[in-house]
Amino acid sequence: MAELNFYSGTMDCGKSTLALQMDHNHRARGRVGMVFTSHDRAGVATLSSRLGLEVEAVEVTPDLSFWDVVVDSLTHGGRIDYLVCDEAQFYTRQHIDQLAKVVDELSIDVFAFGILTDFRSRLFEGSARLVELADHVMTLQVEALCWCGERATHNARTENGVMVTEGEVIVVGDVEDETHTAPTVGYEVLCRRHHRRRMTAATARAAAMSPDVLPFG
Repeated sequence: MAELNFYSGTMDCGKSTLALQMDHNHRARGRVGMVFTSHDRAGVATLSSRLGLEVEAVEVTPDLSFWDVVVDSLTHGGRIDYLVCDEAQFYTRQHIDQLAKVVDELSIDVFAFGILTDFRSRLFEGSARLVELADHVMTLQVEALCWCGERATHNARTENGVMVTEGEVIVVGDVEDETHTAPTVGYEVLCRRHHRRRMTAATARAAAMSPDVLPFG
């Protein structure tokens, strides 16, 4: 029986690396698959890992239909045994429903990889639907670490090193405004304690240099 599998974790825990490895392992055994991603760091239609590995992929846009893509390939004589779907947190509920249909109606395995929550500690739409529908939900065992050395459980967005909790869920680029300098946007993984305190690595360093800093974290 085909299955819908969801592998989740924070940033820096190796999701994309595992997605690439999963695709490699199945291809090495003679299986034929398709790779999908969305908003990858390497650009459009590319699945990449921070280790430097990458493969071509199909970019998942809001109007893409997994069902239509797969059925079109099969009706034109193609073969598909599995789908690898990275950055699944950015998919819509409809996308996830389509993946479940591909599994149930076409007996094609789906391996989805994504972050559970956004920088506001709220479930991503795609991840929430995967938790609801997936046959298996697995937390990756490679632990990302907060700057303090504890296990990182939350994703934080920073602007000029300062953590922010409001804004668009997906930041594609800064809007140019001649009246002010656009902030440098970045992402960082934190433990729950420091996410609650909005204490990033940069603010922690600044606090450590302050003469008024208290002798505890």
